[in-house]
Amino acid sequence: MLEEWIGEIVVIDLRSPYVCLGTLKGVHPDYLEMRNADLHDLRDTDTTRENYIAASVATGIKRNRKKLLVMRSDMVAIARLQDVVEV
Repeated sequence: MLEEWIGEIVVIDLRSPYVCLGTLKGVHPDYLEMRNADLHDLRDTDTTRENYIAASVATGIKRNRKKLLVMRSDMVAIARLQDVVEV
């Protein structure tokens, strides 16, 4: 199913206090490949995960990685950015 989202902008919630937003470029057994991604440490701001994602929907992704590999074992959830509900 994830292969259907290749080329889409996705949001990945991680077990740690990080969230990742970016374009899904590859699906592999152990990791997902992202491009033009924002790997955001929620400890760096006072905002909640939900508010940070909503702000990214409204203002755009603040890219800080050209390429990023996300370990599937660290993932809690993944969704297309267009499917994020406003808070």
